[in-house]
Amino acid sequence: MERIGVAATAPFGADVLERLASEHDVAFVLTRPDSPVGRGRKSTSPPAKETAARLGIRVLQPERLGESVELPAETIVAVAYGLLVPRPLLERHRWLNVHPSLLPRWRGAAPVERAIMAGDAETAVSIIELVEALDAGPIAAQQAFPIGQDDDAGAVYAKAAAIAADLLAELPSETMPQAEAGATYAEKITPADRRLDWSRPASELHDRIRALSPHIGARGELHGRRVVVWKSRLDGDRLDVLEVQPEGRRRMTYDEFVRGLR
Repeated sequence: MERIGVAATAPFGADVLERLASEHDVAFVLTRPDSPVGRGRKSTSPPAKETAARLGIRVLQPERLGESVELPAETIVAVAYGLLVPRPLLERHRWLNVHPSLLPRWRGAAPVERAIMAGDAETAVSIIELVEALDAGPIAAQQAFPIGQDDDAGAVYAKAAAIAADLLAELPSETMPQAEAGATYAEKITPADRRLDWSRPASELHDRIRALSPHIGARGELHGRRVVVWKSRLDGDRLDVLEVQPEGRRRMTYDEFVRGLR
């Protein structure tokens, strides 16, 4: 087993971490500090920290990622970490970044969500060497896979995590320059991205709903009530809403929601 470090924070990173830990000696997990979450502002650990604790892996949570941070591994795999790595640390270690897109398409913060919203039929896992430019490093490995018509972001992330672990079973040693032609950028999801305009085509609405499920949710009004829409399906040119969450309520099927209106 090769000794590596893993930099991860979000659920996708935690999933990849768990898979990597079965193939490699993970010396440490570098993750973001605990942060207050929810109405009670309770201090909550990042998903990757919880996974590391369960696996008995050392956790590092520096407030700032600076030159003074000591990371005891030559190679560090970064996946959904969420902080920029400063130049001194880039030069001190080999950083391999797991990016869930068919680079150079969808560089940036929300590659899975933007690919689904755009109606892309496929995406990929790209393993790149980290450089200072955003997701522009040379490609060490890449594998494309299809996005099913009803795949939501959760399904795509799960497929990507499994492929990432396979691509990193043996750490790639060679790279090829990443093309600049065809580069697109996956901007962060904003409140405007979550709004459903029911006048839009059914396929566009379905893509938006599944791109934001099960972690964010698309927002709209149904029967005069504000709801988060979690699941839908296409029936020809018609959109069938399947699962919603009325404001202040639990998730429920659309049929349960309609019965409650009576």
